[in-house]
Amino acid sequence: QLQLVESGGGLVQSGGSLSLSCVASGYTLDRYSVGWFRQAPGKEREGVSCFSVNNKTKYYADSVKGRFTISRDNARNTVYLQMNSLTPEDTGVYYCAAGIGIVTHLSCDGLNYWGKGTLVTVSS
Repeated sequence: QLQLVESGGGLVQSGGSLSLSCVASGYTLDRYSVGWFRQAPGKEREGVSCFSVNNKTKYYADSVKGRFTISRDNARNTVYLQMNSLTPEDTGVYYCAAGIGIVTHLSCDGLNYWGKGTLVTVSS
């Protein structure tokens, strides 16, 4: 079974940057679409950014466009999320996900493997 472990979360001031990593084990990531989701306190989990299995399509939530960048290194079985210009609204637990899902420029669905999450806190 595919297992995902996130790292890189922490406390950062508004305007700062963080880089999240997600290392996969059990299977190689090159057979899956991958993505990052987040859940803010008191809110539902939302998709942040996803990358299709064929490396041709990326999805970004409107709230992070121009600030966040998703990338993947299949040789290292790792997915990254570079987060710049962070605001307190970006605070939450960030989850890595993978699966045989559908990624378009407008949506990201069907990722069924999940990590346990890493906490990102942005102070004002």
